[in-house]
Amino acid sequence: MIEQEKPLYSLISLESFKSLLAIDDREDKNSRSCLETATHTIEQYCMRKFLRKKYSEQIEYIGDLLLPLREYPVHRVLAVYVEKPHPCGFSTSEFAQTFGLSQTPAKALETAASMPPMAMGNWELLNPDFYSVLPDCGTDYDLPFRLVLSRAIQRYCGIYAIKAVYWAGYSKESIPPDLSSACLELASWNMNRYKGRRIGMTGIVRGSGKDGEHFEMSMPENVKQLLEPHRRKVI
Repeated sequence: MIEQEKPLYSLISLESFKSLLAIDDREDKNSRSCLETATHTIEQYCMRKFLRKKYSEQIEYIGDLLLPLREYPVHRVLAVYVEKPHPCGFSTSEFAQTFGLSQTPAKALETAASMPPMAMGNWELLNPDFYSVLPDCGTDYDLPFRLVLSRAIQRYCGIYAIKAVYWAGYSKESIPPDLSSACLELASWNMNRYKGRRIGMTGIVRGSGKDGEHFEMSMPENVKQLLEPHRRKVI
């Protein structure tokens, strides 16, 4: 039985990379490695994910009607849940800590956090009429998206958290050109350094003596310039 090759996790296709660098099929393994390394390095540098995937994000609710979603651009919101108190008056985590008799409090909290929505009995599915997304779902604006809650939510008593399940990121067909260019530049840089076994390294030696020598992780300045508009802004 022939094992299927896993999908390539890259901001540029293997075919485009090979064509632009005039690489033949014998270099497929190295090309895939360099492309995936470049993509992961770019995501780490920008402090965000770019390729589309599904997320389940829990946000503490303190009464605000505008809740920032961590990943963007948002393609589609699948469901939104509100965490309400148990009949006994506890939140999910408080309930787990108080009544997880066969577990230590820390283990009970861990178990509660890993359980799917509704499993603890106090996650309530929110009707789509009570929320929207800003900007609109399906747009590729490269800025954080927010979940906009209806004022009717304020009539709910004792909401502890909001859980949003959504698809976010760019599809293979909608990746911004500067991101694809950055991936191409970094992957080709990695490919050129492959023989030295220093993929993703500057080649500059740091440290000496008993701690030994090591290479510092970095990327070319032209790649950093391409990525600057896409970096997550940290306040």
